[in-house]
Amino acid sequence: MLPLTGKLRAARPVQPARHRRYSRQRVYIYFLIPALIGIFAIIIFPWLFTIWMSMNEWQIGMNRSFVGLANFQMLATNSRFLETIPRTLYFTLLSIIAPVILGMFAAEVFHQRFPLRGLLRGIYVLPMMTTPVAIALVFIMMYHPQLGILNYLLSQIGLPPQLWIYDRNTVIAALVLVETWQWTPLVMLIVLGGLAALPTEPYESALIDGASRWDMYRYITLPLIMPFLMVAVIIRAIDAIKSFDIIFVMTQGGPGTASETINIYLYLQAFSFFNIGHASAVVVVFFVIIVALAAVLVAARERLRWTR
Repeated sequence: MLPLTGKLRAARPVQPARHRRYSRQRVYIYFLIPALIGIFAIIIFPWLFTIWMSMNEWQIGMNRSFVGLANFQMLATNSRFLETIPRTLYFTLLSIIAPVILGMFAAEVFHQRFPLRGLLRGIYVLPMMTTPVAIALVFIMMYHPQLGILNYLLSQIGLPPQLWIYDRNTVIAALVLVETWQWTPLVMLIVLGGLAALPTEPYESALIDGASRWDMYRYITLPLIMPFLMVAVIIRAIDAIKSFDIIFVMTQGGPGTASETINIYLYLQAFSFFNIGHASAVVVVFFVIIVALAAVLVAARERLRWTR
């Protein structure tokens, strides 16, 4: 037997695979801590603080007092606030329907091949890149009853002038027209992406069977682009229901309260009347409405998926 010339190194114990995996996961957690701190500071804490403020009677410059659910009970009997809910939903519905219909039509047009198609696409999407406040100021001038170009164009075709945003009966439609002008290009881009992703085999089979262009659009194109269309509807719905800048700049909720949506009512309560507790309760209710609307739209989106 040969003599040992050195010390034998002790063998390192082999760790189980589960233990090694747990060690790696424990290391990964440290990298998540900054993100978790950011989420808590930016999202969770403001919401918890808003809920806490909604349970207090708190006006700037006055003492705060805990009132529990009194602010929510007050909202349930506040006719001015209750009127803003159907008005907001009506504005949202119109702001979805008009851009979606026009966006689908524009997508079909720009999906075809014709000269200068790329240049015209670029021009068409310019409105959604414009600042909403600038758009609102331009449309205020266009809607002017005496000096606005829209009434001038109406007079050229023999129609009477309109008061537009200065009339309770037309103010919502006038605001929806601005939203439609700005956000139809977004719907067009989403639907255009869907059209570009469609397979060609169903159309070739339909042509062999003698189907018309309308039949192909109705039975092939429309069902296939419906998931993309629902994405556009979800984006427009969430954006329209919280629309503020255009409405505030153009009407500030007027004339009277004819265009006062939940957002405008919330702003007035918080920054005009400084009723922070009442405004916080409005925020909570508004959040519940948005979540409910988003849940309905997402459920509809899941039903229209190509694969399940």
